[in-house]
Amino acid sequence: MTRAPPGPVVQAGTLIPVTLITGINSDLPGLIKGQVTSHVYDSVHGTAVMIPQGTTVLAKYDSMVAYGQERVLLCWDRLIRPDGSSVDLECMPGVDTQGYSGVADDVNNHWGRMATGVVLSTMLSAVTQAATGVGGINPSLPQQWAAGGAQAINSAGQRLTQKNMDVQPTITVRPGFKVNVLVSKDLYLSPYPTE
Repeated sequence: MTRAPPGPVVQAGTLIPVTLITGINSDLPGLIKGQVTSHVYDSVHGTAVMIPQGTTVLAKYDSMVAYGQERVLLCWDRLIRPDGSSVDLECMPGVDTQGYSGVADDVNNHWGRMATGVVLSTMLSAVTQAATGVGGINPSLPQQWAAGGAQAINSAGQRLTQKNMDVQPTITVRPGFKVNVLVSKDLYLSPYPTE
């Protein structure tokens, strides 16, 4: 059994409520800034303000989004209180207001781009079949050129279609979105003066 800490502490498992000031677009990795929306008190006694409302928090997010993924992971790195004192959060996880890991807002699976690729692939395949299907056993030179050209176009079209099919979803999260920092290790801070 571990004894209660002698001084004020924000213990692991505490949720720090945050509103995003900057947004997220998962096409590229980046940094985001949020602001704590209400006081966070000492976990043991619940009387001392440890993280005041208005505290700034900084996080980073990754752009590695797999097909079918609808949430972007947040890694909270730094907490800066209004008096300028700061704490290294060492990549504490971001969770949504329900406590689920990561956040979800809007997901663009690029269905239009994929549909365009499928239609283009189908058309190019039909052109290739039409060009290579004429001429019988001894096709003429122009027919051979047409068939070769059609196959080259089809091959290029297939590569383009595959690129369109491999586009990862884009997850965007608007500024103003509500999230939480899930404290993953005890934070020993001096109480924040509220007077």
